[in-house]
Amino acid sequence: MAHYHEHEHCESCSHEHHHEHHEHEHHHEHNLRVQLSIILATVNLLILAYFIEHRLALSTWQLLLVYLVPYLLVGHETLHEAWEGITKGDMFNEHFLMSVATIGALCIGFLPGAETEFPEAVFVMLFFQVGELFEGYAEGKSRDSIAHLMAIKPDSATVLRREERGERREITLSPEEVAVGEVIVIRPGEKVPLDGVVVEGTSSLNTVALTGESLPRDVTVGDEVISGCVNLSGVLRVRTTKVFGESTVSKIIRLVENAGEHKSQSETFITRFARIYTPIVVFAAIAIAVVPTFFGGAFATWLYRALMFLVVSCPCALVISVPLTFFGGIGGASRHGILVKGANYLDVLAKVDTVVFDKTGTLTHGQFAVEAVHPDTCDEHQLLHLAAHVEHFSTHPIGAALRDAFPDEATDGCQVSDVEEVAGKGIIAHVADKVVAVGNTKLMDTVGAQWHDCHHVGTIIHVAIDGVYAGHIVINDKIKDDSAEAIQRLHALGVKRTVMLTGDRQEVADHVAKTLGITEYHAELLPADKVAKVEQLKNPLLSEGAGGGLAFVGDGINDAPVLARADVGIAMGGLGSDAAIEAADVVLMDDQPSKIALAIRIARRTLAIARQNVVFAIGVKVAVLLLAACGIATMWLAVFADVGVTVLAVLNAMRAYSRLTISFS
Repeated sequence: MAHYHEHEHCESCSHEHHHEHHEHEHHHEHNLRVQLSIILATVNLLILAYFIEHRLALSTWQLLLVYLVPYLLVGHETLHEAWEGITKGDMFNEHFLMSVATIGALCIGFLPGAETEFPEAVFVMLFFQVGELFEGYAEGKSRDSIAHLMAIKPDSATVLRREERGERREITLSPEEVAVGEVIVIRPGEKVPLDGVVVEGTSSLNTVALTGESLPRDVTVGDEVISGCVNLSGVLRVRTTKVFGESTVSKIIRLVENAGEHKSQSETFITRFARIYTPIVVFAAIAIAVVPTFFGGAFATWLYRALMFLVVSCPCALVISVPLTFFGGIGGASRHGILVKGANYLDVLAKVDTVVFDKTGTLTHGQFAVEAVHPDTCDEHQLLHLAAHVEHFSTHPIGAALRDAFPDEATDGCQVSDVEEVAGKGIIAHVADKVVAVGNTKLMDTVGAQWHDCHHVGTIIHVAIDGVYAGHIVINDKIKDDSAEAIQRLHALGVKRTVMLTGDRQEVADHVAKTLGITEYHAELLPADKVAKVEQLKNPLLSEGAGGGLAFVGDGINDAPVLARADVGIAMGGLGSDAAIEAADVVLMDDQPSKIALAIRIARRTLAIARQNVVFAIGVKVAVLLLAACGIATMWLAVFADVGVTVLAVLNAMRAYSRLTISFS
């Protein structure tokens, strides 16, 4: 019934594919409308046929012709699919079962002593089409979020290029034609066509299509912007940093398009099951129809039971609902800004009991910032003021952190002169009429300042003014706002172990682990050490408590090998490196670690829904099959066991697409 198509992506045909996607969407809606019209017309014709049957005295052949009209109207596609399957050697499918069962029901009335089953035959085919209508609607709903993601691809880019006379003018091009380093103009309401850095303008960006978050993101000169966002207010000029094929929007589209290639274990099992199961039930139905006649059974009676057996045994509910459930789970996750590269990774996510984190850029922002200011002989403002001036020309991240903490240092008129950088110690400079030393304890010893320790964990920057200790500033990699919440949610979900791996010093790792509530950490690791540690955590013989599923969360280039070795790799997609995103199985588009627990919840709910459908469908079918073989069930009950169960399973599968709330009780 359902057909899921995988597409290969190339830059040269991305625009054509985008157009084809919209064509497919309109075609899908048109088919649903046609299908609904056929069903309604069939219902009217059935009412008319029933009226004719009970008002006119018609022969069996005449009555067959009356009921053939609604039967062929509603069943012509199913009969065509069954015939194609036979010609291609793939006859054991749901269309073949439905065709044989209904044609048999039409013919049974011509056997001696048998009653006509013409209305039942039409109703079986009618309800089969109703099931397909529900399936098509559910598939369309599950594709909605993916359609939105595909729609983030911009159709054009406005580029500033110089003409022969040296003047720059705006040219509208396809995003694929824009080179790295060119300046593009993005007006309000337009999509950001390529990744880049703002060189002029201030605005807000709508990132909901990428991250699932409705809160706009403010950007100004120097900020990075990613393709796929929508410019809301001001005009921006952006210098591109990537070609379109390597931009964020292109990578997202490739991830979404390829998600269907990786089937879950449940989907693979159902496919294998259907291939074995369907031929068995066909031959079982033949046996039910033929064998009892050798022992005196009436052929018409046992043929009717065999036809019911065929209708009930159709594996539609399983073949449709299980893939649809996983497709809906992937679509539902994308609505939250969580891109899952395949249904098989939902399988693994649902079983995760160990989550391993990289620290820098994952649990922390990956950028130094001033955490605390502890003055001794001056106030906080003056201490930051002097330190920022001394570090004005420094390219070190610590210097950048001090300048960010005191942004007015470049405009307050103070003169900085005689700047001397002392290797391995810090910087000494004249600020106005003072000699200011900013650096570590060795520099303080050099200038004769009586420094003291700080109870804070982090990089301590000491400051001395004219040889007198003035205080110190604590610089640290700031922990993300939702990192602690992420750990709490994981523990609430029953994740046994949360582990942090970092190359930082032992005391820094200990501080972060205790602050966030992480159960285990390993510090001062090289990239190769992280791979070895993950291997150890995956092996239950080497690491007590492991053995379920291990997820690794990272963002840097050095995390790519570890992401690939984990059972499921989760990458921070907003600010993460290209290598990490390529190696990962799940990508968090907004860099929020709290979304990890949400991804696990979605995976677990998706698997639970798939299992519910399998148990429900098999349970009902087995019960009705036994009743049909014993002659207790009617054709109407057989229709419910097939089409009714399919419709209920499809409706249940649609729950996988619904949006989960972020909050955890």
